This record gives sequence, C-alpha cells and structure tokens, in this order.
Amino acid sequence: MNEDHTSGDDRQHLSRRSILRGGAVAGTAAAVSAFGGGAAASAAPGHNNGGDLRADLVLYNGRIHTMDARNRIANVIAIQDGKIIYVGDDEGAGRRGFPGNPRTINLRGRTVIPGLIDCHNHVVLMGNRPGYHTPLENAYSIADVQKIYRDRAKQAPAGKFITTIGGFHFNQFKEVRLPTLAELDAALPNHAAYISVGFTGPSVTNTLGKKFFEAASLPVTVGADGSIAGGTETGKATLALRRALTDDDRRRSTLDAMAYAVSLGVTTHLDQGAFQKTDAPSDGAAHEDNYTMNLPFLKVYDEGKGIIRLRINFLHQDTDTNVTTLTQRIQNAFQFFGNDMVRTGSIGEFIAASYFGGPVFLEAARKTAKAGWRVEVHSLTGSDFQTQIQAFETVNAEIGIADLRWVIAHVPRISEEYLNRLKAIGGGVNLTSYQYLAGTGTNAGPPFRTIVDNGIPAGMSSDGMQIAPMNPWIHAYYAATGLNARGNQINTGQQITRQELLNLYTRANQWFLGGEDENLLGSLEVGRLGDVVVLSDDYFTVPNEQLKQLHSVLTVVGGTVVHDTGDVR
Repeated sequence: MNEDHTSGDDRQHLSRRSILRGGAVAGTAAAVSAFGGGAAASAAPGHNNGGDLRADLVLYNGRIHTMDARNRIANVIAIQDGKIIYVGDDEGAGRRGFPGNPRTINLRGRTVIPGLIDCHNHVVLMGNRPGYHTPLENAYSIADVQKIYRDRAKQAPAGKFITTIGGFHFNQFKEVRLPTLAELDAALPNHAAYISVGFTGPSVTNTLGKKFFEAASLPVTVGADGSIAGGTETGKATLALRRALTDDDRRRSTLDAMAYAVSLGVTTHLDQGAFQKTDAPSDGAAHEDNYTMNLPFLKVYDEGKGIIRLRINFLHQDTDTNVTTLTQRIQNAFQFFGNDMVRTGSIGEFIAASYFGGPVFLEAARKTAKAGWRVEVHSLTGSDFQTQIQAFETVNAEIGIADLRWVIAHVPRISEEYLNRLKAIGGGVNLTSYQYLAGTGTNAGPPFRTIVDNGIPAGMSSDGMQIAPMNPWIHAYYAATGLNARGNQINTGQQITRQELLNLYTRANQWFLGGEDENLLGSLEVGRLGDVVVLSDDYFTVPNEQLKQLHSVLTVVGGTVVHDTGDVR
C-alpha cells in the first residue's frame, strides 16, 4: 500500500487499476481446502452470460436471519451480480423474470446468517505466519492437538514445519500444558513441529524441529522434552522460521488464512497491522514489516483468488511529536481506497508508541483529525481509556471529530462515565473476548451488558490471533457465559443474549468499516452485498458448550460459494 517500500515489479503488478479491477467477487477462483477438514470450496458460479440478466444464486428452504432493522427471518435469498436481489419466502420470486436457470441450493432448514464482520483482528499476520500454520483454537486435549496435526500433515510436504503461533493457550487443554517432544513426534514423524503461546511463548518443538533450531544462525536452547523458554529463546525460534519464509510461502499461507476464515463464517476483516519488525529475537508473534506485510494478500486479490473482504488499518508507533511515519502515511495514502473486496481503512490500532496518551499521542491524534481520518486505539487497563478519551476530547474541542467515528478497542475495564464521554464526541468501542484463554478473577471484562445497554456504537471482534482466537464462536461462548477456558466464571453479570451478540458481529459492526461499506454489509437486504453463511447447527438453540464448535458448512461471498463442506448439497 505504501509505494515507497515496494519494488518496481510490485508497483507494476499491484497498480491501482489492478486493485480496483473486478468489482465485488466476479472472477474469484475456487477456494483452497479448509484446514484439516477436507472441505474444498466449490468453483464460482457463472455471472451474466451474453448480457442476460439472471440470478447467480438462489438459496432456499432455510431459516435465514437477515439481521435487518426488524430482525426478519426469511426462507429464500437470491443474489445476482454480487448483490442481493430478493429476500423473502417465495422461491419462485427469487427466480422470476430472469432468463435461464440460476444455481439453486436447498438449505434443508439450516440456520443462515449474514457473513460475519470481524472489526478488529490480525488476519494479515496470520497470512504471513511461517510454516503450515494450524489453528488450535478448538483443541481441548493433547490428543486433539495430535489429531489436528496429523490431518494438517496430509497437506504439507514431508520435512516442512507444521506450526501454531498464537491464538490458543494450554489452559484450554485438559492436561493444562503444552505437548511434549515425544507426543509431537508421535503425531508428526515426518514433519517438524513448532507450537508457541501468545506473543513470546513458551513454545515446544519435536525432534526434527529441535535439530533445525539448534542449527540456526542464532541457536535456540531446546530442552530434552522439546520445550523452548518464553522470551528470547522463543524469539530466536520464531525469527529462524521467519528468515526461511519465501514469497511463495507467504502467498500459500495467505490462501490458508482466507480459507480458515470462511470456514468459520467470517467474511469481512478489519486488519489492525503489526508492530514493526526489527529482525531480532525481541520480535514477537505480533511483529512484521508494516510496509510489505499486505503484499501477499494484494497479490492473491490481483490473481482473482481473494475470498474474504479485507479492510486494512495502518498501525504507527512514532516516539516524538514530529510523528514522522504517521505524517508520511497520511500524505501518501488514501483512506477507504479500493473496492468491495480489499480496501484501505484508517489509522490504528496504534497511533503512537505511547498508546495510552501523552504529548506524542495527542499530536498524532491532531494530525489524524486534521486529515479527516478515523482513529482506533486499544485499551487494556483500568486507566488507559481515561487518558485516551481525554485526549480525544481535547482534539474534538480544537478540530472536531464527532463525524469521524474514533474507536477504543477491547475495553475490558471501561466505565459508564467514560462510555458516555466517548459517545458524546461520536466515538465507539469494539469488544473482544480475549480474556477467555487466560483471564482470571470475577470481573475480567469487557462489560458487555453495560456497553450494550448504554447504546454507544459497539461491535464484536476477535483480536485474533496472538493472545486471542480468531474463531468468532469461541468469543460468542465467552460473551454469552462469562466462562474462561478452564470453565471458571470471570465476567460476572456482563452476559448478553445470542441475538445481541450476533448483532454486534453483523449489522452493528458495519459502523466500524466506514466509506461505502456501511450500506453494503452487515445484513441480508436487497441491494447489499451477498455474503451469506449457512451454519453447522442452530446458533440460537445449541447448548452453550456447543457454541464453540459452530462453523460454516456453506459460505457465500458476493454470490460466489467460497467454502462448501457438502452438507447442504
């Protein structure tokens, strides 16, 4: 996105014309198979042929939760040229008046929802992960890990690394520990393994991985049981894997990340960037090159193979009041530039290194406000949101930000007073259930109930996948129950209903996207983009524990089937 850091060949390949080419999803190729499930997506259905106007896709006999302003439930939805042309109960109306025979799919009574919007995550980091990255979000024992890794190994050439970097915690395993070298060897006799918790470990590897790490240019200390200490040793291990990454590896991993996302039903992602890498062991799982990390994704879109909608925020961590990198970004980039599939976003989730406030933060906020850009910053403590909102109020008094929709993210400790102050200047909050993995106590937050009742613009996010899962259904479980991965109640009295939660992941979340997206995404209504998810079970009635196991059996992006397990054929 920043041409100053792009080679001439990349500039030519990723021109504005190529980014904008193709409209919604016309030309999207067949998706790669989902992780370990053998569920390949079907080829894209035909679009207009010889000028004939016809419906591309009709889905019928489903329980379709439109998530419109009235929360209507329909039986039929028809999509033509990427947009919804009919929602209702008459299958014939979905076809009527269109020459030819549109593709039709009998949903057999399944629950259907709009494609989910994740308004704060790091899917681009996931797409740049080294090795054959393998989410362990729904592993609940060492045996589960072994099975998931065996399945993943079927997709990776012998000798390659099977990896999991972030997005899980050993708290979710019944053994409450990482697997050992011997256990990973049993699952992967012909592949190296690397599993790392959170940003900086601890980590573990198997025999083939141990050999690789001990021979690295910065040798890693690996225990006899495969353990790698958190901090510097994990940093060296992750660095060794990153240094082995090729452009082809990144492109493949990008396709894998997209396939995983649509298998969960998440079709739109507002990516929040990364900490700028230094190529040193101090880099953690959340470090990458902010100026090149999007290139594998842009190449995939340029090839017509992008199957998620990506919105790209720009993270900046200037340390002086000149805010040099932020200034250059605003002068040389465009907010909300792109097409329905890939578009730039705003500044965030950091606008300065001192994210909690201070003179550099305040100057960064001023610069961004003067340019008319949106801002997103994150809050993790009981006081940082106070100094952030106070700075926002200062900038609002000086320049005016009421129409810019500035955002505080995560907000595990935010108070009603500061919710009201943020709401008064046109701001909003997005929420994440990251405390599910390792949170403790009885008020871990965020205060879902307080925020929903307050009426401030709010949306749901995952913050996946460093210290939080990407899986929205795990976040749904936590928001609905307040239980952490060990089954302990850590968010007393702040539960919300499943209907409220789904609204935060769909209709409410369009507020955070900006630009043209607000009237195109988030609900299943005529004229909006045809992003539809058919669920594996009824989200509204399954027992709480089964919420975590929900997934998509059919995902449609703009009328194109991008994920299909075959369950509704």
